[in-house]
Amino acid sequence: MSDATAPEVRIETIDAVRVITIDRPAARNTITYGVLDALLAAFADADADDAVRVVVVTGSGEFFSAGTDLSSSSGYAADRADFKPLRGGTRDVGGELALRIFASNKPVIAAINGTAVGIGVSMILPMDIRIAADDARFGLPFVRRGILPESCATWFLPRIVGIARAIEWAISGRIFPASEALDEGLVHELVPAAEVLPRALAVAREIATTTSAVSVALTRQMMWRQLGSPHPMSANRLESKALLALGGMADAKEGVAAFKEKRPANFPLTTHDVPAFMPWWDDEPFE
Repeated sequence: MSDATAPEVRIETIDAVRVITIDRPAARNTITYGVLDALLAAFADADADDAVRVVVVTGSGEFFSAGTDLSSSSGYAADRADFKPLRGGTRDVGGELALRIFASNKPVIAAINGTAVGIGVSMILPMDIRIAADDARFGLPFVRRGILPESCATWFLPRIVGIARAIEWAISGRIFPASEALDEGLVHELVPAAEVLPRALAVAREIATTTSAVSVALTRQMMWRQLGSPHPMSANRLESKALLALGGMADAKEGVAAFKEKRPANFPLTTHDVPAFMPWWDDEPFE
């Protein structure tokens, strides 16, 4: 249970779970470019490490993240020539993080230990399971700062909570309670703040110890990438291809044997053993 720690982002491995902690409690875990780069590197490292089965993201202290660091020293000041949300270029770097999480072969759990605002909300949208403190607050105040939702939030949020609620939250910029986040499906579960990380770790351990890494990787990517499909036939074709491929692999044989022998499965494969047709989306012009 120890790993290298990047500036202001703490990284630990607990059993097969990689825990990534935004560690700027004195600054309410606001996000700087150093934090974004550390998060990008942490997700890339977790994806490459076969010993990691699940990623958990949380914050240090009372906040998950109060959003972008708008202090003059952070480099985010909008009056600067190198306005940092675009890193001096033409692409939103928060979007780089969202796309990196979206592309992950490992399931990602958000352990939202406290209030999440701005990018503190948009970064959790491509994560798969979101567990929050029951006293947390949420908000997307971008329009109150003269900008608009970022980190691919305009794609993810309507798919998670529906278009009507997504637009209302986004164009009002209001802060809303954890109970509303739960009711609208933004988060899956509420627990007391002190129990958020333990609960996330318990969910992560169940995934890590009872499932096939290859099956999870394929399921996660198929679910996300079928969201824009116009017809269920595309799912039937893709699922058929996946079933044919997985059926002949070691994890399927072990899963059936474990079921028949009434014992826990010991799946031998890793996400580096995914079937050859993955990534099937390589022909898409969006990567």
